[in-house]
Amino acid sequence: MRTYLHRFCSQLYKVCLFLFIASLTRLEAIDRLPVEQRRNGSETLDAFGESSNAALGSTVRLVSEGRTLALGTIVSRKGHVVTKASSSIGVEEAILADGTAYKVQTKGKEKATDLSLLKIKGVKKLTPVSWAKEEDPREGSWLVAADPALKKLKVGVVGAKSRPIERLGGVIGVILGRDGEDVGGVMIQQVMPRSAGAAAGLESGDVVTSVEGKKVIAREKMIELVGANDPGDVVAIQVKRGKKMLSYRVTLGHRSVVFDMMSRNARMSGPVSKRKDNFPMIIQHDVSLPPTAMGGVVLDLNGKALGINVARVDRVTTYAIPTRFVLDALKKLRRSKPKKSDSNSL
Repeated sequence: MRTYLHRFCSQLYKVCLFLFIASLTRLEAIDRLPVEQRRNGSETLDAFGESSNAALGSTVRLVSEGRTLALGTIVSRKGHVVTKASSSIGVEEAILADGTAYKVQTKGKEKATDLSLLKIKGVKKLTPVSWAKEEDPREGSWLVAADPALKKLKVGVVGAKSRPIERLGGVIGVILGRDGEDVGGVMIQQVMPRSAGAAAGLESGDVVTSVEGKKVIAREKMIELVGANDPGDVVAIQVKRGKKMLSYRVTLGHRSVVFDMMSRNARMSGPVSKRKDNFPMIIQHDVSLPPTAMGGVVLDLNGKALGINVARVDRVTTYAIPTRFVLDALKKLRRSKPKKSDSNSL
């Protein structure tokens, strides 16, 4: 019996050792793959020539005071551009891939898709995108998008079935403490680092007395009033600090950005979009793009537009609004009249 067990263990050891060596060989083979042949290598990108011309030729950088806010996608020869609304507030110029800069005007915004329509001034013959007819790209399908500098493509794949994203609501980024009449409102127990509340100037120990002009005494009421708004929305907060009454305008953040920073994936993800929920339908893909690349087009391998990128969720997840929903939004926006506040606020 002992001899049998000894032989069995010996054979099992040899099998495990073989599998381990084989796995190392495969990893070494991956490491030896030339950089130019990897996903975003030069030889790989050369294979997407048609998509490259479409992406770079129909995309603009949207700039304010020399800083890139977002990308925009050209949707008409006369200079109409669609982009991510909450990222392009205060946009002044649109810069083409060749470096030419033009002034822009905001024509309208649609909250459901977080898209806005801009008009580039002084141009007549731009190259608009060509929209894909495919309604729902399959999981694993290849797609491409322009990088923020409009110098090259980024390649990725569809990561999941298209679906709506539910609304989570914006947050101030504070932990609430005691409440009630005896406190004088709702006390802020802690202000989270790098949160909307911290950026606005709120402090631990502040007592919130009103939100958007409505008196608050209970935590539940404050949560309800704040939660009715989306990330990127501005909320008026009044607090009592000692004997002083102070007023703040807080640009709400996203719940996951504020409260999930302790997770390893969140720490590795870097900057993400302020608004990344409450969309009627999205295409999920893994093209590696920063928040400043939102508003740009995502294309199939034939250079046809599948949708508009609207949210960097984490380091491996980007959401795009599908073509059908983009076109519906454009119809509404082209019919709407621009408001005076459109260039400064949502």
